[in-house]
Amino acid sequence: MPAPEGYHGQAYSLGGDKSRYVLPPAFRKAVKECSGGSKTLCLQVHDTYDCLVGFGLSRIEQLHAQLEKEEERAIRLGQGDFDPDARAQQLFGFEQVPFDDSGRFVMPDHLRELGKAGEGLYFHGAGRFFFVWDPEELERMGDDFRGAKASCRAQREKALAKAGAKGKGA
Repeated sequence: MPAPEGYHGQAYSLGGDKSRYVLPPAFRKAVKECSGGSKTLCLQVHDTYDCLVGFGLSRIEQLHAQLEKEEERAIRLGQGDFDPDARAQQLFGFEQVPFDDSGRFVMPDHLRELGKAGEGLYFHGAGRFFFVWDPEELERMGDDFRGAKASCRAQREKALAKAGAKGKGA
């Protein structure tokens, strides 16, 4: 069952060595709730944007319903070019990534490449899932993303300042 509030809010996480990142606390809590207490983050490439999306295991049920709905719609509208197998591989091509109590997880190399993940990640809630952006990729987006871009810049500056104060540098 999804977290009662869904995924909302924004956060920035500096990357660590060996493709390690930290799932921010608010997102970590929601993912854990949506995964029945399991510390399992589901990550996949966004269908349209150069970013990743994240969610908990409960979304699997929603994806099955979505596929069925899309297939029924295609049949109703006579869209013979709808390929349910191709759509299924898009919807269910996510990676299940474990995270520890502190939210640390290792980004699989193929997702890091496809999502263009760099030195840090910006997390932005979107209800049933959340976006995971490389800040440079987010900056390339249009005006529809101006709020997310401003939030990302602010969150990133805050994270870099905090890391600098701890002596980690930026």
